[in-house]
Amino acid sequence: MPRLHLFDLDGTLLHGTTAPVEISRQVGREAETVALDRAIAEGRIGPPEYAARVYDLWLDLTEAHVSAAFAAAPWLTRIREVWAEIRGVGDYCAVVSLSPSFFVERLLGWGVHAAHGSRFPAVPFTEPVDPAGALSAAAKVTVAERLCKQFGVSRADCVAYGDSLSDRDLFASVPVSVAVNADGHLAGLATHSYTGRDLWDAYELVRSMP
Repeated sequence: MPRLHLFDLDGTLLHGTTAPVEISRQVGREAETVALDRAIAEGRIGPPEYAARVYDLWLDLTEAHVSAAFAAAPWLTRIREVWAEIRGVGDYCAVVSLSPSFFVERLLGWGVHAAHGSRFPAVPFTEPVDPAGALSAAAKVTVAERLCKQFGVSRADCVAYGDSLSDRDLFASVPVSVAVNADGHLAGLATHSYTGRDLWDAYELVRSMP
């Protein structure tokens, strides 16, 4: 039976940062976004409020800003090699992230089968964001279930990779998980743990599992 590998983005594929912070750095709003990241991590705001507030910081955002943020972001190494290997052995891979869809979906060009983020309008914005489209920790499980149906696998065939509170529900719902540069929110939940900057080394922890 094929496996489905589910990757978080912020703090997992990106080392020590989030996509919104990288985007905001391009428009001089990094400090405000770091504060929003802290607020959501501490549970003081939820995903809908986060989406509405970060949208307001990006009213002048352009495709050039997003492209520059994506190119300059501190990605883990060998992401594309991992996804090529996963495809090569007949497995599936997907990114499921609370970050904006317009950033997350750029990873489709790196070989991931599917990429899901919080729904944002296209850049440059000509319409408001719908806060109801913001993903949450629970929504990650719902997206994972849809992907299982899409690829013809069960939740028992899933491997989750993540780093923080937003990954707890998903880690609790699948049999195999890898905590990547994780904080204390995943303590006791992950099957494996990896600290470093090479996704291949994290993938190696589950690569040979039946």
